Amino acid sequence: MKRIAVIVVVMLAWLLFGGAAGAQGEIVRAPAEQLAEAIAAAQPGDTIEVTGGVFHGNLVIDKPLTLIGLDGATLDAGGQGTVLRIEAPDTTVRGFVVRNTGDSLDREDSGIIAAGPRALVENNRLENVLFGIYINSAPGTIVRGNEIEGQDLDIARRGDLIRLWDSDDVLIEGNVTRRGRDAVLWYSERMTLRNNDFSYGRYGLHFMYCDDAVMEGNRLTYNSVGAYLMYGRRMTLRDNLLAFNRGPSGYGLGLKDMDDSVITGNRFLDNRVGAFVDGSPREMDSTGIFRGNLFAYNDIALEMLPSVRHNLISDNSFVENEQQVVVAGGGQLRDNEWTVGDRGNYWGDYAGYDDDGDGQGEIAYKSERLLDSLIGRQPELRLFVYSPVINAVDFAARAFPLVRPQPVLVDEKPLTQPVLPANAPLPLAANEGALWPALLLPLALLLLFGLGRVGQRQYKLEIKN
Repeated sequence: MKRIAVIVVVMLAWLLFGGAAGAQGEIVRAPAEQLAEAIAAAQPGDTIEVTGGVFHGNLVIDKPLTLIGLDGATLDAGGQGTVLRIEAPDTTVRGFVVRNTGDSLDREDSGIIAAGPRALVENNRLENVLFGIYINSAPGTIVRGNEIEGQDLDIARRGDLIRLWDSDDVLIEGNVTRRGRDAVLWYSERMTLRNNDFSYGRYGLHFMYCDDAVMEGNRLTYNSVGAYLMYGRRMTLRDNLLAFNRGPSGYGLGLKDMDDSVITGNRFLDNRVGAFVDGSPREMDSTGIFRGNLFAYNDIALEMLPSVRHNLISDNSFVENEQQVVVAGGGQLRDNEWTVGDRGNYWGDYAGYDDDGDGQGEIAYKSERLLDSLIGRQPELRLFVYSPVINAVDFAARAFPLVRPQPVLVDEKPLTQPVLPANAPLPLAANEGALWPALLLPLALLLLFGLGRVGQRQYKLEIKN
């Protein structure tokens, strides 16, 4: 028995110490100028610490290695092709400056291409790259903490600063992209995008044919479209900031044929359209959920096609939008619930009152502005939003029932206090990183609430008299 116990202890010690050390391989050091030779001489599992300098050219990793850049170690393609291509599984690239790709969209010249499973690409700075980090048939890859700056090109000539293609179970976390085309996420399942910053591009996120994705804590700002999500199932979008997206489309969020989406706790701020919904959900037995989001200072908070059905919309706050809900092309919305589980939404233009102090209005909220119906059918009429003509039309619609439109929506249990997302990122002031716009928003909401309470008391007194 003693001999068996000794054997067991020796085996465990080898597994814990000897086996682990063997799996890690050797640690070698080389300047960047000698990196290609160091990779050629390394054994699978080795670590190469690159001690500064600049490698000029195009590099391929064809065996499992760990490359660590120290002291500003730089990989520079000199404007020709892809800088670094990872072809082996279980490879780590960390701490490098990667710069100066080619400019061929056809060849997809990239800063880093991960084409082997379970790559780890983290804490690198990519500069003047056409495509940034391209995850191509590399399941289980992690892309974390990278800063990526695109080339100074017209937006149609830029590449995608993050591109995910045919790669399941990928984590993209804590990255910052600037001035690319899109972040493309296609044909991949069970991805997680967390705490990234996608700004100054065309589409912050361009998502197609991906199921079971989770996108949380991201900043999608100053793009033409914050995120356009298409043809997926069971997508969760929570606690994100979608703000200042005002290009030709100007959607904070676009949904096209998305089934069983859950959209919660997001801030939609100062977009042309906060969220645009087209054919979502697509399948008859699917449901879309909008809950606990803030729509504030958008031209249109929520724009929906008249064919949209089966959405549950509750506990959202609609504050200081030019238009709350618009039916694109005109028509009526049907089979969407604006009160769920006895909870409606907060509407900044609600004219009712809360008699019993339970935080819910005593009369239903109806969105029935003639302006909303007219602009839904003829968007060019938005040119007259602030003109006296529009005020006259609205007054006539209220005064004369013959010209009053059908309500766009009816919320039976409107909230009289706004619900603010607790975990979504706050916007930053341009150039200085201050938080004053975000800090003023809750104050504005509290002021609106206080004025609303005064108005409710006056309204009730008028009714009683």
